[in-house]
Amino acid sequence: MTFMRFNLRRLHRAIAPVLCAPLLLTLLTGMLFQIAAANNQGEQFLWLLDLHRGKFGQFNLEMLYPYLNGLGLLTLIITGTLMWLQTPNLRVRR
Repeated sequence: MTFMRFNLRRLHRAIAPVLCAPLLLTLLTGMLFQIAAANNQGEQFLWLLDLHRGKFGQFNLEMLYPYLNGLGLLTLIITGTLMWLQTPNLRVRR
């Protein structure tokens, strides 16, 4: 059990910083574009959608980017939940 707990923490700690940037980028570009579209300025901010979908200038990751984001987030959710479930119940003593 300790070995599994250590591996979950190691995996979670390794991928969390790497996945933070693309997830934040997806979150912010999606929100900013929605704000622009709500103000009838969506046409001027189409470049935000390119970033949101994974098109980074010469690097076009549109076919892969959503799957990488989704798999990464799913992995973080699973490892985080499993770590949370493994924590001992701490009861408040009165």
